Amino acid sequence: MDVPLPLQRPLSCTSVSNGRTHLKIKPFLGFVPHGTTSLSLQSSSWRNDGMVAGVSFPFCASFSRRRRRKISSPRSQGSSPKGFVPRKPSGMSTQRKDQKSNGDKESQSTSSSKESEISNQKTIEAEVETSDDDTKGVGMDLKFLEDDDEINGSTKSISQLPVTQFVESEETGDDDKDTVKLIKPTRTEESDFLIDSVIREQSGGDYSENSQGETNASRKGSHAVGTKLSEILQVDPDELNEPQKLKENIAGYVEYKGPGASELLEMTKPNDVERIGDLDSSSFLKSDSVEEGDPLTAGTLETEDTSLNLRLEMEGPGASELLEMTKPNDVEHIGDLDSSSFLKSDSVEEGDPLTAGTLETEDTSLNLRLEMEANLRRQATERLAEENLLQGIRLFCFPEVVKPDEDVEIFLNRSLSALNNEPDVLIMGAFNDWRWRSFTTRLTETHLNRDWWSCKIHVPKEAYKIDFVFFNGQDVYDNNDGNDFSITVEGGMQIIDFENFLLEEKWREQEKLAKEQAERERLAEEQRRIEAEKAAIEADRAQAKEEAAKKREVLQALMAKASKTRDSTWYIEPSEFKCEDKVRICYNKSSGPLSHAKDLWIHGGHNNWKGGLSIVEKLVKSERIDGDWWYAEVVIPDRALVLDWVFADGPPKDAIAYDNNHRQDFHAVVPKHTPEELYWVEEEHQIFKTLQEERRLREVAMRAKAEKTALLKAETKERTMKSFLLSQKHIVYTEPLDIQAGSSVTVYYNPANTVLNGKPEIWFRCSFNRWTHRLGPWPPQKMLPAEYGTHVKATVKVPLDAYMMDFVFSEREDGGIFDNKSGMDYHIPVFGGVAKEPPMHIVHIAVEMAPIAKVGGLGDVVTSLSRAVQDLNHNVDIVLPKYDCLKMNHVKDFRFHKSFFWGGTEIKVWFGKVEGLSVYFLEPQNGFFGKGRVYGCNNDGERFGFFCHAALEFLLQGGFHPDIIHCHDWSSAPVAWLFKEHYTHYGLSKSRIVFTIHNLEFGANLIGKAMTFADKATTVSPTYSQEVSGNPVIAPHLYKFHGIVNGIDPDIWDPLNDKFLPISYTSENVVEGKAAAKEALQQKLGLKQADLPLVGIITRLTHQKGIHLIKHAIWRTLERNGQVVLLGSAPDPRIQNDFVNLANELHSKYNDRARLCLTYDEPLSHLIYSGADFILVPSIFEPCGLTQLTAMRYGSIPVVRKTGGLYDTVFDVDHDKERAQQCGLEPNGFSFDGADAAGVDYALNRALSAWYDGRDWFNSLCKQVMEQDWSWNRPALDYLELYHAARKLE
Repeated sequence: MDVPLPLQRPLSCTSVSNGRTHLKIKPFLGFVPHGTTSLSLQSSSWRNDGMVAGVSFPFCASFSRRRRRKISSPRSQGSSPKGFVPRKPSGMSTQRKDQKSNGDKESQSTSSSKESEISNQKTIEAEVETSDDDTKGVGMDLKFLEDDDEINGSTKSISQLPVTQFVESEETGDDDKDTVKLIKPTRTEESDFLIDSVIREQSGGDYSENSQGETNASRKGSHAVGTKLSEILQVDPDELNEPQKLKENIAGYVEYKGPGASELLEMTKPNDVERIGDLDSSSFLKSDSVEEGDPLTAGTLETEDTSLNLRLEMEGPGASELLEMTKPNDVEHIGDLDSSSFLKSDSVEEGDPLTAGTLETEDTSLNLRLEMEANLRRQATERLAEENLLQGIRLFCFPEVVKPDEDVEIFLNRSLSALNNEPDVLIMGAFNDWRWRSFTTRLTETHLNRDWWSCKIHVPKEAYKIDFVFFNGQDVYDNNDGNDFSITVEGGMQIIDFENFLLEEKWREQEKLAKEQAERERLAEEQRRIEAEKAAIEADRAQAKEEAAKKREVLQALMAKASKTRDSTWYIEPSEFKCEDKVRICYNKSSGPLSHAKDLWIHGGHNNWKGGLSIVEKLVKSERIDGDWWYAEVVIPDRALVLDWVFADGPPKDAIAYDNNHRQDFHAVVPKHTPEELYWVEEEHQIFKTLQEERRLREVAMRAKAEKTALLKAETKERTMKSFLLSQKHIVYTEPLDIQAGSSVTVYYNPANTVLNGKPEIWFRCSFNRWTHRLGPWPPQKMLPAEYGTHVKATVKVPLDAYMMDFVFSEREDGGIFDNKSGMDYHIPVFGGVAKEPPMHIVHIAVEMAPIAKVGGLGDVVTSLSRAVQDLNHNVDIVLPKYDCLKMNHVKDFRFHKSFFWGGTEIKVWFGKVEGLSVYFLEPQNGFFGKGRVYGCNNDGERFGFFCHAALEFLLQGGFHPDIIHCHDWSSAPVAWLFKEHYTHYGLSKSRIVFTIHNLEFGANLIGKAMTFADKATTVSPTYSQEVSGNPVIAPHLYKFHGIVNGIDPDIWDPLNDKFLPISYTSENVVEGKAAAKEALQQKLGLKQADLPLVGIITRLTHQKGIHLIKHAIWRTLERNGQVVLLGSAPDPRIQNDFVNLANELHSKYNDRARLCLTYDEPLSHLIYSGADFILVPSIFEPCGLTQLTAMRYGSIPVVRKTGGLYDTVFDVDHDKERAQQCGLEPNGFSFDGADAAGVDYALNRALSAWYDGRDWFNSLCKQVMEQDWSWNRPALDYLELYHAARKLE
């Protein structure tokens, strides 16, 4: 096989003959194919194989001294191709070489002709072509590698020999241990020249004498220039000439067998080893050591037409050694050569004769390098193919060590695979456990024997493993018996780094998708705006046309009645006039009611008073004598068709008496007016422009209000989240407060306020994403003392894919006592992560829902809680009875959904949207819900029990799989036990039951049974949960019973967008807004419009609401010169009559300061919440209470009794500052403990005094309470925590 000879060594050549010179070079171990850096064999193998290099003419070899570089060792024997799974051991070429060494020793000979007859002999032939007839010599400078690594206890070394005249050790038998072949010189001086070169290399070119007269060369064991070979070898000169020891073979070599052969070999070992990759390829044909005047360099290389062809012919012994040299780790170094500078030297001195002329060899050298690389690659793949085939391995790759950001060629032996009969072979794969950059490529048949196919794959820089299978493009696969194939990538990413890289990629992809989605939404919104604008324009045009038609009809009727001639009362002169002319309008004063007026004025306009007054002039006395005539000069308005006017005794706003033609006004047609058709076209266009401007102003105002509302909501949510994070600061908090993904966070914990109080050690246990993070729980971490107080701290690195941080505390590393927040665990949201919390599916089964079927607070909770949870990106559905009294005007997209049967009854299901929520209405065909009411039937228990069972059946038959089923109060309590008894094992197993008690006064037995079966239970405030904890239906289940305060709907109760208020306001202008509302309220109810404190009461008049305290508060307020407004009614007629009598009494005594409205009036309630300074809520018990929350939303200060939710939401300005701060709030009202008149007086007197004595402070308190968030933002977060806790239960 002919391959180009690789140019690994700097060469300096001068031709010695015309035409072509053939250089016959035998392979030697010092030769480094393809720039390898790790070539070495045992010295014994070097001698045994008898490798030698020879040339047929002399040339100079110069070896520069360079720093020794570390050379990587070759792959150890017995190693298999790297990275494959499964991996099997494979034999090496060195093993086969050892097995054949005995045969090789017998086959080798000193004769080149004999060597050519042996099949596995290798011959290297280098041909140099030149057209220069004048060249006198050739100079070559080659360096060879040395590897001092020890293998099997011996040191491998490679001798450094000049290519010009090589010395070789050959073992021809037991008697011939040392044989040296010397090239036969072509002239007598060449032998000495060769020795000089060798000595010069050994001495490093230093021949200076020391003080003892020794040369540096001799100190190194070398000899001076001119030393005879016999002296160097320390043998008798005659022995060198003995025929049996020094003879010429037919190939032109001088073969020496005699004394000193081994010494000569030792003499030629290299002192330095250089990596071929470090050589500048441009300097390959120039010598950096040739001195000026050297006889061998006489002349110049004029090589413009010269072509350099080097071919490597390999035959015979040593094939395995040469293949070992061409391992893929070494092949890659050829790429270090700069092909553009292949034949240039950076060390040739100026004036060197060798630099004469220009060597145009860039393309030639590049082709040589590529050809050489391909040849060596082919040899290596042939070796690997043979090794793997012998071991029955059907797969290998080249290079064997796969690295990132490089190409790898994958080979498959089709005949050994499941695709042996398939004409097409494809590879399908990806990287890093099939998670990165998939690929599919067709394999092609290779030059290798025995059915090897291959393809090239580029390995990305992020890869640590290649995963793949082979297939025929259809349905036949070779997937390594179901395990897939894989190759390890050396030096690639670590798995954890790749995980983080994927997260970063996911984050970037999410950012990209978010931007794209935002752009799509922007374009869609822009398109909607354009379409809405078009529709609005058309509507404006239609309205303008309609208004113009109406005006035209009226004006034409008016023009028909208008006078065009003189009259005894008035006339115009001249009689013919047009627009913008000045005319006299004359009036006979004596003809009308102004005959006694001192002054006369004309108030006029045009076109049926279009645009109002446009003519105001004072009349003067006329000289006319046939009556009491007066006149005024006026200018006819532009575009006037008809003039309109009246006469008065004064200017506008000062006139008392008028002459308006018996209420018909005076009208005169303009004789030369604009053509009517043109006028009405212009009029319609003018109306259209006016409508457009009015609409634009409305839209601007609405948009500004919407933006303001959105901003306030966002700010409120932000404050609420901060309050939520700080709500347990006395126990636990973090720095920073807002935890960011990818950052570190420090958790501070105060065990003094928990069950771990007094424990010597506190251990922190955490994970992320509701304990479901891919990395699992973090190892327990012992907390360290903080810098202050009794807190301890621990720091954690937050992963990029975190959305929630979860943690608990324990007394020991292995557990012991835990603080897990009563089974709820501690959870803090993480912001900025690449992962988002997966949504839950919550289904509410309830019998009330605001505003379509509202009776009490239950309906408000169902709607408002559902909206708040849905706003947090969870899925919410509501199942409700289809009453015949539903307020269907609040239901959108109402349609029939399906029918199903249960209990022998057909149940029709309807679907609609209420307040943006999906609602399923169940309508059983048994008439249970066609009673015209929600409650109040004698079979309510049967009705709602049937509904609960039907709702669960609907979920089952409809394929619903909710995470949470939330039922409320006694009316849907049966859901809890019906689910556990009939549905938990029949398709709804993943669901958990959450039950909320809104009022324990009704249906206690049903509530108790629901508490038994529910997974989690709540009531509407923490204090109320404590107040009822001793109830027999609650006490056994306190471990799963929690109190969560209700909220209000901020869209319904919003002073910025409240249509029932005179002006909109926020906390920024609360004083002005409330003052306007108070004035409107006083005016509406007929109260004295004065700056007095106003106490409002909005309630149902029942004993629960403290009606005796309400009566006392009314009288006490009036005693303090305040005003009182009460809105409410009593379901009990006796209580209602009692308050009717009270109202009559108050209205007679304090008509300007007291008003009792004993009914329910929605608009009036909004006005009272806004116009009142205080809202009184003196309930005897109150599970939650929404009145005080709504009052604060409008900037009114609550005055409440400390009970239930009132205590949880109102913090007394004088006594509850610390308690408020623990909740992240500021004091916001006045409260009292007792249930008597003294208690009410204590709170009410302080409130009224604050209003009288400190108006600035009071106004700031109004602003403060408005900025507190009493919406469902915070309760929704608490309910989500409860839902997640329920899901964790088995």
